[in-house]
Parts: sequence; C-alpha cells; structure tokens
Amino acid sequence: MKQNNKLIIIFIIFLQGLSILHANEIKDRYTDVSLRIISKALSDSTAYKRLAYLCDSFGPRLSGSKNLENSINWILKEMKKDGYDNVSSERVKVPYWKRGKESVEILKPYKRDLKMLGLGSSVSTPKSGIISELIVVNNFDELEKYSDKIKGNIILYNVPFTTYGETVKYRYNGANMASKHGASGALIRSVGTWSMDTPHTGNMAYDEKYKKIPAAALTMEDAMMLGRMYDRGQKITIKMKMEARTVGDKWSRNILSEIKGSEFPNEIVVVGGHIDSWDVGQGAHDDGGGCIAAWETLRIIKELGLKPKRTIRCVLWTNEENGLKGSKAYRDMHLDELDDHILAIESDAGVFAPTGFGFTGSDDARVLVDEIHELLKPIRANLQTNWGRAPDVAILNDEGIPVMSLNVDNSRYFWYHHSSADTFDKVNYYDFNHCVAAMTIMAYVVADMDTRLPRN
Repeated sequence: MKQNNKLIIIFIIFLQGLSILHANEIKDRYTDVSLRIISKALSDSTAYKRLAYLCDSFGPRLSGSKNLENSINWILKEMKKDGYDNVSSERVKVPYWKRGKESVEILKPYKRDLKMLGLGSSVSTPKSGIISELIVVNNFDELEKYSDKIKGNIILYNVPFTTYGETVKYRYNGANMASKHGASGALIRSVGTWSMDTPHTGNMAYDEKYKKIPAAALTMEDAMMLGRMYDRGQKITIKMKMEARTVGDKWSRNILSEIKGSEFPNEIVVVGGHIDSWDVGQGAHDDGGGCIAAWETLRIIKELGLKPKRTIRCVLWTNEENGLKGSKAYRDMHLDELDDHILAIESDAGVFAPTGFGFTGSDDARVLVDEIHELLKPIRANLQTNWGRAPDVAILNDEGIPVMSLNVDNSRYFWYHHSSADTFDKVNYYDFNHCVAAMTIMAYVVADMDTRLPRN
C-alpha cells in the first residue's frame, strides 16, 4: 500500500510538471502576438467611439424599452458590417418595469423634497401617496429590536457601504423585512461609496409571504441627515408617492457573433457583457463598456488576421439588471454545446484600469490561466484572483464551465453604479482600451492553445 501511495505522489508531481512546462510554453509562444494585440488596442479609437455612440444615441437601456431594442438593432447592423461569422440574435422574454412619476418629501419638521429613485420591480403607492412617520434603522437587527414602532410607518435603512455583497441585501430584501413588521413603505440609503447628491437604483424582489410595499433609494446625504435627525429624537413625517408598475413580459434579444475556430470550431470561448442597463444615466460602465470591449475583442483578432484554433463567440446578454433572463435563455438554447464551452469571460465591473481576471475553475486550469496573465504585465493587468462568477457567466459556471470576470480598479465604480452619473464622460480612453487588450489576449490565447483548458 505504501508503494502505491508513493507511485500516486510521483504521478501527481509528474502531471504538475507537465502543467508548468505547458504554461511556460504559453508565455514563449504568445508574447509576440500579445504585444501586437496591445499595440492595436491602445492605438485604435473604434471601440471608444462606438461606446460613445451607444451611450449618446440610445441612452439608458432598461429591459422592455425601445431604447434597448434600438441599440440591439444598431449593434447587429454594425457587427454584420464587420464581417464576423454567425451574427445573429436570439429572442428572450424579459420583464418590463416602468418607473413613472415618483417623489419623497419631508413634511415635518419642515418641508423639503428629497432626491430619490424607486427600486426596480417596486410596486406603486396609492395614488394619493403614503404619509407616515419615518423610523430609521441601521441594520436588520435594529429592525427587529424596534418592531413595535414599525406598523404603518415608513422604514429607512441608513446602512453605510461596506462591500457590495454585504450592503446590497438591504436594497434587495429590505422591503420584505419591513413589510414583515407592518411597514407601509421602505427607503434605503443608496448603495455606493461616494455621492454628490445622486441616488442609486437597482433591483429588489418580493417574498410572497409578505405584503408588497413600495421601495425607493435616497441619496447618501439625505439618508445620513435623516439618521442624525432621528438620533436626536426629532419626529420626522414623510410623504412617499410612486407610480411604479410591472407591465408584463416583452420580447428582447441576446446578440451573438463569432470568429470560427480554424481547427476545433465546435469548441467555444465566450466573451461578453450585458447590453441592458437601468433607466437612468447611459449605462456606460454598467455595462455598455463591457459589451463594446467584448465586441472589440473579435474586431481586433480579425483585423490582425489571427486564426484561433477554437471559436471565439461574443455574447451580449439582455436583462441582467432585473432578471438574468438573457443568460438563462442562452444556457437553455445552447445545452447541446455546453460540454464544448471551454471558458466564458465577462466584463461587468466597469471599464476602469484592468488589474487582471478573477477565475473560477479547476486547479490545473488555474496554472495555465496564471501563465496567460504573464502576458498582461505590459498593461499591469496580470493579477489573477479566485472569483470569476460575474452574474451572466455564473449561470454557465453552474453547468461546469470555467468562468472569468475582468477585474478593474473599481475605487470609483460605485460612485456611478445604477445612477444618473453613469455616463460616457466617466470612461477614460486609455483605461477602456487596456480592458479591450486584456480581454482580447485572454480570449485569443485560451482559444488558440493546443489543448483545451481543463475542467477537472
């Protein structure tokens, strides 16, 4: 038995040695082409101009809106002009939520309108609005503690930002928890790291166990002010009025285009982002920039005359923001191909200066991916992290497909996220083109390696 254990250990070391050897070959083999890609990406303004056109010509692209569908029409037309393989769209039913008129104002101790944005999927108030006392809490524990004060009143969650994953639960589930205690409405402090009096929207969801109550976000400044007033013992009366409603499902589309693989055309590397956005701002960082960068990945490879062994498919998903219907539909429509999906890469964290990729996959694949990151040193995007499950590709990762998320310097991302400030002028030309270079190199090398990226 001991002899068998020794043989197993030797075999594992042998396999690791092969992986390291193969990884070193990647660096030697692809250094020149990666530098060509970087040079092309940093010297070409095509993608940056396309992002400006997308933002300025179509504006916010909420699921179900004409803006979204018009932008999809334009992208399909331009992709066909570029001459990719299999430019197509796939129909997807998506929810259609309309904001309508909305307002929140202080009535007591003095009158003042507050800047606000209703949360996606929220119901409306009665036509005359809701007038009630405001109860301010700093977390769900305080909500439970002050349960006897809540019935019939409006709750404000004055929760400072820690991490997005931790803080967003007040946006997503705050109305349910408030309704559980009998609240008539729910407000949150906008989920973000910085503000100049800009409210941030985002999706929420209702639990059928509780009555549906209207929910909205206030600016960080107003939420903190109300928190200070409440802590002083001042009685605050609020009027909340919203016309929000879910109209029903409408048809939208995912966008697909490809460069067919020269040797293994049935093996697919996906690169993409989500084309929908919230109904405020222009969706420049979230996620117009990610979509245009994925599209530009194909254009650069084609312009340089590169012939990857595997197919590189650009997928621009619809309805990430309030349903993920696009990525789920893609999974369902391509079930027979999923075993041959080698990798799925998504950019959905803004197009600021890239730092590398988050990766979720096997340890053997991680060794190879880490070596590919060495090719990104010239643009300082060579740091690999352990989490690649961006929202759309997470659906594919659940099916066993290795996934990546483009990591960027996101110190300013939550300044603009889901707000009217997410506009094209916030996109830096050089940072954006560095994102393009990083995505192109990663997609091309994985698609062109002699062997598949291992799943296990």
